[in-house]
Amino acid sequence: MSAIHPNVSPSPDAGPAAARRLPAVLALFVAAALVVSAFGAKDPATWLLETVWVMVGLPLAVLLRRRFPLSGLLCGLLAVHALVLVVGGHYTYAEVPAGDWVRDWFGLERNPYDRFGHLMQGFVPAILVRELLVRTSPLRGSRWLAPLTVCACLAFSTVFEMLEWAAAVIGGQAADAFLATQGDVWDTQWDMFCALIGATCSLLILGRLHDRSLTRLASAAKG
Repeated sequence: MSAIHPNVSPSPDAGPAAARRLPAVLALFVAAALVVSAFGAKDPATWLLETVWVMVGLPLAVLLRRRFPLSGLLCGLLAVHALVLVVGGHYTYAEVPAGDWVRDWFGLERNPYDRFGHLMQGFVPAILVRELLVRTSPLRGSRWLAPLTVCACLAFSTVFEMLEWAAAVIGGQAADAFLATQGDVWDTQWDMFCALIGATCSLLILGRLHDRSLTRLASAAKG
């Protein structure tokens, strides 16, 4: 997790054709999934609150694709995370069918999709934060890169929980579908813990793969 990578600003013709097409294909796929998820959403307000991150993040990534293209690994992870969000928004996190199946198979007390969503809230942003720090800060090659990345992800998770608290105060019982606490008084703490575990596991599992993906991106810039 300590490889040094320069800022990357490749021309649109740099790199293999497949690698150049990947972000566009993923963006179109995510956009289509977002549109489909809006139809028949169980709670339109919850759908909007859960998918607003996709609505903001997808156009931002497209607008910045020339100035600051993302690595292939990060593009793939962001697309997966977007799908997790739109599925949760469509059904509400407490009622996602796949979560019900897992609950029944393992005899759990609650639908675990919400926990999975918060694991992803740490797992994917960890690579996003890592990429930003590696490419734009003096932390390239520093032993502080990993712990500060995890801290940033945990901070984001905390801010998200504050947003949920604000939604509960403003919306009252109407915000129950968005909160998806399912009667667990420790849901907030569990959510932040899941994000922490997700971020830590992401760096341990994907750190070297991310370095290789960044190297390919830098090579494409030179090519």
